[in-house]
Amino acid sequence: MRRKKQNDLLTDVELEFMTALWSLGGGGVRDILARIAPDRNLAYTSAATIMRILDDKGFVTSTKEGKQLIYAPALSKDAYQTRSLQNLSAKLFDNTPATLVARLVDDAGLSQESLEEIRALLDRRLGDADD
Repeated sequence: MRRKKQNDLLTDVELEFMTALWSLGGGGVRDILARIAPDRNLAYTSAATIMRILDDKGFVTSTKEGKQLIYAPALSKDAYQTRSLQNLSAKLFDNTPATLVARLVDDAGLSQESLEEIRALLDRRLGDADD
């Protein structure tokens, strides 16, 4: 089967499925459906189609076990978060991560605790750069 051009980002539905798969580490369509909100009431065939699309896009790998396909993430959640933030920074913040962080800190109504956590992360990162 010919692979489609790999897309860099997931749609909202694809992200929902990938989040379930990341939490499982791997599994079949039924395993993934069990992790998705029951009120979504998705048909097995719809879920299987979404997983096939994720496979075509290169976000998951699949192996045949008996009659079912077992899916595993081809990309870690951390790697996808990095890719998404880089894309957001490039498209919306003119490739200036400092502007992205400034917008988050200024507009998000962050608690004092969250701001202190961010400061600690920055201090740790700046300390690592000195080594």
